[in-house]
Amino acid sequence: MKENKPTVLIVDDEQLYCDLLGAILSRSGYEVVTALTGLDGIKLFKQRRPRFTLLDLRLPDIHGIEVLKEIRKVDQQAAVMVLTNWGTDYMEQQARQLGVRDFFSKKITLDTIMASLAGPPVDEVPVAAGGVAGAPGAGDGGASQPAEAAIAAAPASTTGTAEKEKSEQILVVDDEPEILDVVSQFLTQRGYGVRVASGGAEALSLMEKESPSLLILDIYMPGVNGIGVLRELFERKSAVPVILLTGSQDEKLLAESMDLGAVEIIGKPVDLEQLALAVHLGLQIKKQ
Repeated sequence: MKENKPTVLIVDDEQLYCDLLGAILSRSGYEVVTALTGLDGIKLFKQRRPRFTLLDLRLPDIHGIEVLKEIRKVDQQAAVMVLTNWGTDYMEQQARQLGVRDFFSKKITLDTIMASLAGPPVDEVPVAAGGVAGAPGAGDGGASQPAEAAIAAAPASTTGTAEKEKSEQILVVDDEPEILDVVSQFLTQRGYGVRVASGGAEALSLMEKESPSLLILDIYMPGVNGIGVLRELFERKSAVPVILLTGSQDEKLLAESMDLGAVEIIGKPVDLEQLALAVHLGLQIKKQ
């Protein structure tokens, strides 16, 4: 008998983000389908009628708000959560008026998303007369349930702890001392153990002595560069997740990086909150 898993639809034009988030959700018992454009997202929603939809606002074809409007034409009660790296108060107001369950920045950790998924079904959320589920003013007191209130109900296998994070060791490799200093301080403040290396050869030597939980690696460095490190790790069949830092727009080089096992590529100057999310998801993949 086929297992009946709740379906999650992710509509986002960032393939890496879809893959990373999809891997975590799949391991947590959800069936995941993804769309890289708004029109494909609408089509998949009509076909699959997902239990939850995670929707980016910034899409290459149509705006996420337009996708949300089309979803509402199909199902007024569908549970939709907006994920975005950018937005305005007006956009959030529009989304909430259309009954989104939550409005998240992509900078949040996965635990918060999982907490929201673990909340009450949409058909249990009170709807005020003339309103839609989750809209401002709907239900008692006019407040929708905050994601934080559902954290206790999140699946145990998906909820991280500060103690676990502190045991994770991250190796940061970059030939720019300023970047090493900023990234290492940022990660240390978040509770991770951090080691640093100023070049590829030094990094490989350190990894022979003690394998880190995750590697943050610059591509362009003198001597053994980031691609050289990736090739060596590929030959060693290393299971260490690698996040690349680069200002390069060389598609061939970036494609080779992904083929060699990089789980994420972050541009320079480094967005530290984007890095924090990538580290969190990379460490989750490590635990698979």
